[in-house]
Amino acid sequence: MRVLENVLSDRGSKYAVSGGPVSNRAEAAAFLAELKRTKKFAKATHNTWAVLFDDGGQPDPQKNDDGEAGAGAVILRMLEREGLTNHIIVVTRWYGGVKLGGDRFRHVAEAVRIYLSETR
Repeated sequence: MRVLENVLSDRGSKYAVSGGPVSNRAEAAAFLAELKRTKKFAKATHNTWAVLFDDGGQPDPQKNDDGEAGAGAVILRMLEREGLTNHIIVVTRWYGGVKLGGDRFRHVAEAVRIYLSETR
């Protein structure tokens, strides 16, 4: 598990990005449970994630917005573009009191870009 904290901040909201290899839904659930064992991540406003499972057949995309509508789809599209399978990416947001509108999607995408550049 790789965790990059404080990768972005905007109008009080703070972002982190995490990721690691997973090969099935149970491992993805275990990854999220492990991340949330840290109180800071358990109390985050949103832990949005996506993974593109590939067992040699048809890719199986999975995502969860965790209340940040559309954010999981942003992560999933980036995984598909990169061709990165069996690797979960979680973007965590702590809400700062100001709605970010469409900027929140740019921040999710930027957090994923930072993660990919740090791990490849």
